Amino acid sequence: MFRSDLLRNSETFILNQVQSLQRWQPVLAGNRRVAGGLPIERVPIALPEPSSRLFQRIALQVSRLANTRHRATESLLASLDPDLVHIHFGTDAVDAWPTVARLAKPVVVTLHGYDVHIHRWWWEAGRGGTARRFYPRRLLDLSGNRNVHFIAVSAAISARAIDLGIPSSRITTLHIGVDCESFSPCRPILDRRKRVLFVGRLVEKKGVEHLLRSFASIAPRVPDAVLTIAGDGPLRGNLERLANSLSIPVEFTGAITANQVRDHMRDSRVFCLPSITASNGDAEGFGLVLLEAQACGVPVVSSARGGSEEGMLDGETGFRVPEGGVDIMAEKLLLLLTDEALASRMATRARQFVSDRFDLEACTRSLEAFYDSVYEEHVRAPCAAA
Repeated sequence: MFRSDLLRNSETFILNQVQSLQRWQPVLAGNRRVAGGLPIERVPIALPEPSSRLFQRIALQVSRLANTRHRATESLLASLDPDLVHIHFGTDAVDAWPTVARLAKPVVVTLHGYDVHIHRWWWEAGRGGTARRFYPRRLLDLSGNRNVHFIAVSAAISARAIDLGIPSSRITTLHIGVDCESFSPCRPILDRRKRVLFVGRLVEKKGVEHLLRSFASIAPRVPDAVLTIAGDGPLRGNLERLANSLSIPVEFTGAITANQVRDHMRDSRVFCLPSITASNGDAEGFGLVLLEAQACGVPVVSSARGGSEEGMLDGETGFRVPEGGVDIMAEKLLLLLTDEALASRMATRARQFVSDRFDLEACTRSLEAFYDSVYEEHVRAPCAAA
């Protein structure tokens, strides 16, 4: 399983997935470790031979700009001799393809959201950096190779990838899932604080501004309600200033660990993911936090594309709201904070829903079955061609 940078703190979904593999023996490979990133345990890690950090950065950048192989990564992967390479994110797949292609092994690419949602013109205008100007074209070229198969983490991402030009025959929708033993309720919903919780990066597509404005109309009617914004990002300062101007009780925690996320969810009455489509087209791919919250017995309110349609049951485990729908969002949040019978009923149904459909072990068994089919197709291909 390949991710260029191992691993950002927001990428627990990759670590959870690789750790839950049973029949396939995983190795987590990359170009470099992220300073202060996720602690990686129980999985072998493979990195290129140590070299100057500056030299490594330059070599990677040159290989990406020129669309040529990166020799250190090539040596690393060749030494591992994998049966299959699974790359997370289309951007990493495009960067690594000139290197990975030389292995002549089956390749699985998981698409998570921004790698297909962002407008093509944005990439080609160089907004994502010079090395990314040819990303859309190279992704489509990649999709034409018979050794490459795509996983979409939601049906919404699958549909968007097809709109982009990736053949539908090359895409399979597979959810990552949640560890329902780790993410579980620790006390009844009515014994928790009247806290509305958000977890995520503080960037445009998360729509936190709309949540703050919704909460501003709730706070006077529910004096003991609090809002917790867990996460960090470039918009934090703007959001803190907005919260001050609205005079609402908001706690900005900054970046927190996966265990802290779980603890916050276990002590919240409602979880809100107010995602919107950003100006560059970026949108929520699924929103795994929706599943984590429901697994902890927390009703959800969300406008997340994909997640609000596939990752919850509208009216049963929470409420789906339109993007930027401040008034409707406030109405649904207020309902869950004040109607105890409804909150209790939805909390129970939410836990059951995730356990039945999105348990990590079951989702990983589906992933391993997909690996089997891709590998068997690859093995049969020479005979079929003959």
